[in-house]
Amino acid sequence: MTSQALILPDTPPQRLAGDLAIWFFIGAELVAFAAFFGAYAFTRASHVAEFNLAQQGLNRDAGAVNTLLLLTASAFVVRAVQGALAGRARADAVWLLAAIVCGIGFLGVKGVEYAAAFDQGISLSSSTFHMFYLSLTFFHFMHVILGLVILVVLWAGMRAGRYGPQDMNGLESGAAYWHMVDLVWLILFPLVYVIH
Repeated sequence: MTSQALILPDTPPQRLAGDLAIWFFIGAELVAFAAFFGAYAFTRASHVAEFNLAQQGLNRDAGAVNTLLLLTASAFVVRAVQGALAGRARADAVWLLAAIVCGIGFLGVKGVEYAAAFDQGISLSSSTFHMFYLSLTFFHFMHVILGLVILVVLWAGMRAGRYGPQDMNGLESGAAYWHMVDLVWLILFPLVYVIH
């Protein structure tokens, strides 16, 4: 009986997508959000009835629409990254443009929510729940704005042919940031809007 050596095809070494610095930044941002979420959960445990009553005034449909918009935007960002990796950066820049439109839609829906809350006289000092709701969602809102600025810069770079199989670092770094913004909303939405 002869033994044969197992021959594996050459595979490229595994690498971290994007720049290491962006992962440190994302880690720091996630720690900040985790502290916010922890404070919310701890405070809610002591004020269950107040939080449940105040939650009823939130527009869950708007929150659900925003969840769909961010998930769709992230899917579009993935398509753009895949296109650039396949050497189709200029042609697939349209996916980033679609993600930008979804992100702007998120800001629009959230702006309508804020306007309705302010019309009802809701502010940071209205209640403990509203202080958390406005602080958490506005902190996230500002991250979406930064994410959109990044996506616009990446879109321009893709249209200029700046990204491709040999140079994905900036595109992957920006995509990672956008996915972090999406991830945070996927925790924030059920935590603040849904869980009783």
